[in-house]
Amino acid sequence: MLERTSDLHDDKAATGAAVMPSAAGAAAGMPFDLAAPADIATNRKNMALLVQLRWIAVIGQIATIGFVQFWMGVALPLLPLAAVISGLVALNVVSLLWLRYRADINNRELLVALALDVAALTALLYLSGGATNPFTSLYLLQVTLGAVLLDAPSTWSLVALVCMNFAWLTSYYRPLELPQQGFADAFNLYIAGTFIGLVLDAVLLVVFMTRINRNLRDRDLRLAALRQHAAEQDHIVRIGLLASGAAHELGTPLASLSVILGDWRRMPALASDPELSQDLGEMEISVQRCKSIVTGILLSAGEARGEGSSPTTVAAFLTALVEEWRTTRPSATLYFRNAFGADLAIVSDIALKQAIFNVLDNAAEVSRDWIELTAERNADTLVLSVTDRGPGFSREMLAHIGKPYQSTKGSPGSGLGLFLVVNVVRKLGGVVTARNRPDIGAAVKLELPLSTLAIGDHLDG
Repeated sequence: MLERTSDLHDDKAATGAAVMPSAAGAAAGMPFDLAAPADIATNRKNMALLVQLRWIAVIGQIATIGFVQFWMGVALPLLPLAAVISGLVALNVVSLLWLRYRADINNRELLVALALDVAALTALLYLSGGATNPFTSLYLLQVTLGAVLLDAPSTWSLVALVCMNFAWLTSYYRPLELPQQGFADAFNLYIAGTFIGLVLDAVLLVVFMTRINRNLRDRDLRLAALRQHAAEQDHIVRIGLLASGAAHELGTPLASLSVILGDWRRMPALASDPELSQDLGEMEISVQRCKSIVTGILLSAGEARGEGSSPTTVAAFLTALVEEWRTTRPSATLYFRNAFGADLAIVSDIALKQAIFNVLDNAAEVSRDWIELTAERNADTLVLSVTDRGPGFSREMLAHIGKPYQSTKGSPGSGLGLFLVVNVVRKLGGVVTARNRPDIGAAVKLELPLSTLAIGDHLDG
């Protein structure tokens, strides 16, 4: 389709704007704190990472205890150590169940999880040498994770907890009794343990910080998408308000024109001239078309809303839509193929009808001799495809489908058609895609979930 950004004539722009207020209603109810949903999703992912880190810690602790007890011959309190590790396993099982059934994770719950990990590490260190244990460096892992995952007050609370635990371990701990043979130089043994702890800290920090940063980047992308969506909804609200106001203003002059044209057709001097009488008839049709556009704008804006929706079926809705479009665009040739299958009761939606009109109008601008509208059913989805034999979309237009004012015509206010279509379909839970056909022309596909259109709870025929 030529320039293919739904560049409409002025009357089509008014028709497209009619879908705005109904789509904008949800925008007015959007939460002001756009970051909240993204933060919740990110916190869930980060909590899952803490659970994974805890499993790694459990495995590492079991391996370390086995190595120290049975290879180095250092006597350890195995039962208390086993109790602490069992507590970590139980905490992880509870955390997994909690993540499955918990809808949101907040900063306080992340702080509690990290504080429990610090408490478990403190208990293990208490049973294995206290502050003299070289694995006290693992405290830094908890602090670093807290600095990334928590807000500032929670992070400092975790730092204070770690410092108090370490200070407590300097005075209260169970000393390690090293065997006399093979471990004469305790300092070298401490250095070796410190090296192992440093390696563990470095490896775990790189692995988990990389994954946490990826979660944060995903959150930022979601926030950017939410902000873009909010900006588009604000744009829709402004267009809808403008369209609704213009519709009120146009109502009176259109009614006056209709009365004047009716009076002229009854005047003998004008009625006796066949050519002039035909022109008056065409003028009346155009005025009626403008009045229907204005009525559609007011209906979509919520005025006389009871007249805007009515029970129908997929076949009846599309057939009536095609017949109306053919009547108002007699110069274009539209072929309609209904491959939906068994008919389904739905509620007609004037905004959806006008969105489909916009797509058909775009196709008619570049391919008046052949336009095809196809209706199909894919599981519980209504798929509407509009194809034409025009020059197709440009590469730039395909990359910005659904963005406002993406047009190569250069006329003010153009490039709104597909923007309106995309937002109407999105409000109904669907998606709009566009592509160039392999041979000639372009295709625009509207996929709508039948659950938003069907009457009743069942989607069968």
